[in-house]
Amino acid sequence: MSASSNTSLEHGEGHGEGGHGSFRTYMIGFGLSVVLTIIPFWLVMNDVLDDRLLTVAIVFILGAGQMIVHIYFFLHMNSRAEEGWLAMSLSFTVLLVVIVLSGSIWVMFHLDENMMPSHDQIERVKALP
Repeated sequence: MSASSNTSLEHGEGHGEGGHGSFRTYMIGFGLSVVLTIIPFWLVMNDVLDDRLLTVAIVFILGAGQMIVHIYFFLHMNSRAEEGWLAMSLSFTVLLVVIVLSGSIWVMFHLDENMMPSHDQIERVKALP
């Protein structure tokens, strides 16, 4: 690393290896985080879209965008940091989050069908010897 890059990292400029972001990059990250929070809140609280599935999809997409903003602007993770190990561990984490979220959504959407018996099923159980 050259002397000029060392001094820029010491002053908190840029997203260099091991460096922290500048005030400007933190404010950009903060602004994006606020926008990515307000939009889903507005969609849900004002019942803007008639299609509930579309609303859920938009909220999930904006949530994923917010995760990316936090990872890049606040955690300073990129593919160059620590020879790519951070990117690989991040990829594994994203895979686990997708598996957990999709499984949770699947369970929640099927709870009504699987947990609440219909009236006919209750009557069949009562008729058992």
